[in-house]
Amino acid sequence: MSIHPSHVMLTEDEIRTALRDCYDPEIPCNIVDLGLVQSVAIEPDREAPGAGIPGVPQKHRIDITLTSTNPTEVAESQLSAQIANRLAGIEAVSRTTVTVLRTPPWTPQDITPAGRRTLGLDGNPTLVQIR
Repeated sequence: MSIHPSHVMLTEDEIRTALRDCYDPEIPCNIVDLGLVQSVAIEPDREAPGAGIPGVPQKHRIDITLTSTNPTEVAESQLSAQIANRLAGIEAVSRTTVTVLRTPPWTPQDITPAGRRTLGLDGNPTLVQIR
């Protein structure tokens, strides 16, 4: 965990790295490598305690948009809680919003090469059934 001076912006790469600690409830792979994370938006939180006070590190609002491998309320709430808990551990994050999209639906083709290696799918790029 790094401390961000007030003039340094939190980056999408830092958020995506943190999200690699969040796992799908059913498939043993992180949500980044499964291809679930559709977008990461980072905005300075001007309403965070201490905002605008010299020497107080800037806090940020994080908006995550993702798809789900299992579009059920239970699975989506597990994912949202995992993400919010993980990002709460970053000092520069003040709050996180997670939006789960129903469309486009997730497919195994969304899995990154790293995710395919994790799941043992390297040799079969057309494999569609992974459960």
